[in-house]
Amino acid sequence: MTERPLTLMAVHAHPDDEATGTGGVLARYAAEGMRTVLVTCTDGGCGDGPGGVKPGDPGHDPAAVAEMRRQELKESCDVLKISDLEMLDYADSGMMGWASNDAPEAFWRTPVEESAARLAELMRHYRPDVVVTYDENGFYGHPDHIQAHRITMAALEMTTLTPKVYWTTVPRSAMRRFGEAMSEFQGDMPEPDPAEAAALAEIGLPDDEITTWVDTTAFSGQKYDALAAHASQGENIFFLKMGKEKFGELMGLETFVRVKDTTGAAVPENDLFAGLR
Repeated sequence: MTERPLTLMAVHAHPDDEATGTGGVLARYAAEGMRTVLVTCTDGGCGDGPGGVKPGDPGHDPAAVAEMRRQELKESCDVLKISDLEMLDYADSGMMGWASNDAPEAFWRTPVEESAARLAELMRHYRPDVVVTYDENGFYGHPDHIQAHRITMAALEMTTLTPKVYWTTVPRSAMRRFGEAMSEFQGDMPEPDPAEAAALAEIGLPDDEITTWVDTTAFSGQKYDALAAHASQGENIFFLKMGKEKFGELMGLETFVRVKDTTGAAVPENDLFAGLR
């Protein structure tokens, strides 16, 4: 009998989300011998189609897009050395306010209890020591991110497991640096709509509210390559435009808020597994 490895489970909404906010920790902890489990809730069918065709435009086939994105997700998992991929395969709900939000098969429309029960079964199977997902607002208000948060927290309540639980976030200081980088790489940008600017200013958290700062600089190349594996969505992935060196400078630190813990590990911490090893 071999001892069960420490296990990280990340619950994400779409193919490519795993790389953006958690690619560094997934790669780092895989390299450290942890079991890394990715649960992707939707099929990504509301993403761009071949040639950049947008959802709702002529020629956009959600089923074909979903299959293409499934293959890209598998490539990303290979890059990040993810141990186990589980796809719940709900239909992508699209951005908040899209007609696709109300499709009967959309993740956003699926009863939380139903999806949570499926996720709870996966939790009982893998017995994660650490679970990572989004905050109540899905970080920026995407309906599928919000739903992923809801089913994760509900699934935990359905089990007797007591993992450390984290929500992804970004420090406000980093959001300012991202804004400067976007201006640098996109040249003369029009002034943002005041409402949009106000909404962006509320994304993330003040630095002193972040509990967990994980250095993943050594794995930023893998994180970049994992994002690049989602080539069909390249137009929407700003970070790919800056190249690996600048990407590593901006994206080499991943930050979280710890919301459940039974280890008593002190915060701020620099390791999702603090108190477990």
